[in-house]
Amino acid sequence: MAQYVVQLRFDPAQTDRRMEVRPAHREYLTELKAAGKLVAAGPFADQTGALLVYDVADETELREILAKDPYTPANEYEIATLAEWQPLFPLS
Repeated sequence: MAQYVVQLRFDPAQTDRRMEVRPAHREYLTELKAAGKLVAAGPFADQTGALLVYDVADETELREILAKDPYTPANEYEIATLAEWQPLFPLS
């Protein structure tokens, strides 16, 4: 397994639309957390984006997970960073 950090960037002009999709997005994240695929997730305080940490087999699995996120078909984010992460102090 590998951990990946994904930083999303949101378009402030699309906030209302993103809020409509957010309940489905958060439900999906809850399912990923229960399945052990999502380590941590949350929006930035200024709502300009979010940071998510995934525990997956590889980047291919991560991209499949991202493709199924309700935010993806709604075009609600841009990936600012997608990188394999080697934590010095793991999240608990």
